[in-house]
Amino acid sequence: MSLASFFGLNQYRSDATQFIDQLKTDRPQLEREQQVGRSLLWDKQLDRDVQADLRAGQVPQKPYVYQTEP
Repeated sequence: MSLASFFGLNQYRSDATQFIDQLKTDRPQLEREQQVGRSLLWDKQLDRDVQADLRAGQVPQKPYVYQTEP
């Protein structure tokens, strides 16, 4: 007998876990839809030349941005 089964850890499932499992059962296409949605905003190829130009054009920020010029 393992410790996990002795203490009943294998039997407990939180409400959140049960909800997600039920949601995945009800909507089997859900994970695919999430991947498609993620690809719209996050999974993009970055142009390294453009990124380098953006970094080169940055102006250093002053230590206290709200201070007025004397």
